[in-house]
Amino acid sequence: MTPGSEAELAEAIAGASGPLCIQGGGSRGLAVEGEVLSIRALSGIGLYEPGALTLVVKAGTPVAEVEALLAAENQRLAFEPMDHRGLLGTEGEPTIGGVIAAGISGPRRIQAGAARDHLLGVRFVDGSGQVVKNGGRVMKNVTGYDLVKLLCGAHGTLGVLTEVSLKVLPRAEAEATVTVAGLDLPPAVRAMSAALGSPYDVTGAAYDAEAGQVCIRVEGFAGSAAYRSGKLAALLSPFGRAEVQPQARDLWQGLRDVSAFHGRAGDVWRISVKPSDAVTLAPQLQADALQFDWGGGLIWALVPAGTELRSRITVPGHATLVRADAETRARLGVFQPQPAPLAAISEGLRRQFDPRGILNPGLMG
Repeated sequence: MTPGSEAELAEAIAGASGPLCIQGGGSRGLAVEGEVLSIRALSGIGLYEPGALTLVVKAGTPVAEVEALLAAENQRLAFEPMDHRGLLGTEGEPTIGGVIAAGISGPRRIQAGAARDHLLGVRFVDGSGQVVKNGGRVMKNVTGYDLVKLLCGAHGTLGVLTEVSLKVLPRAEAEATVTVAGLDLPPAVRAMSAALGSPYDVTGAAYDAEAGQVCIRVEGFAGSAAYRSGKLAALLSPFGRAEVQPQARDLWQGLRDVSAFHGRAGDVWRISVKPSDAVTLAPQLQADALQFDWGGGLIWALVPAGTELRSRITVPGHATLVRADAETRARLGVFQPQPAPLAAISEGLRRQFDPRGILNPGLMG
């Protein structure tokens, strides 16, 4: 089913007789049993006020269309959403609703915040076919329950997004990246921590374990970016030879999309931990390849197909199975199992918003 309007979507959900597999552009490869319900036809810009840094857009709108619109006004989605297609080998077109439903954020999260921090309002259809609106077009427009944040990262299990309101930000005039090569993980984490603890407003801190290279990004006015990158190079010089690259957008796009793992055999896991725990955890993962983002707090691990990785994690954190075959996903589960109290709350929320249990059933527990 591909409803052409919010009303048609509500009618389709209200009249559904069985499970529904909610899809945006289909680029993330997540699917559950049930009739496919696509939101691709719910596309278009509802309102864009560059002066107010506000965008209202239908959920099925391609991310590329949104980014092109913003770029024309020298603005951007500051949370830098990842494109999963290269990593997963999928096609389709990433949609803004899919980005919000999955809570996808890129390297700039450490400075600009996550996708949910830029979400001002939502419209969605719940599991009963009822249209719900929450939030608005300003940050202080939420009263009662903050469903805006609740829907972000729910993967369509609480409702099907039809429209989102977003805060957008100006694009930086310039950027610069400081790289330090030849580092093992312990000094790499120390270097990233030093950069993040500095006053130089870092907007990216990543480490490519295979290349042994730390990458630190700053953005802003040209003079400021040049000054701060120079200061960071001096700060990081005790760790090795620090070099400044005035433009490294391809480098950061590759880190954002984990391009080092594209086309390589094996399963891919996404692990969130405290940055200080990365050094302890990394050797325990026994991975074929590792990449670190968010100062070491986000770990991408490439492991042999079918590997049960969660049992190897001995520090607080959680692991999401991003890429694997259907059998492995069914056996291990895509998402980290929740502690019993949290699982009970999550189940209670799903019963409230989807009493028949038809929206992406089983996807998140």
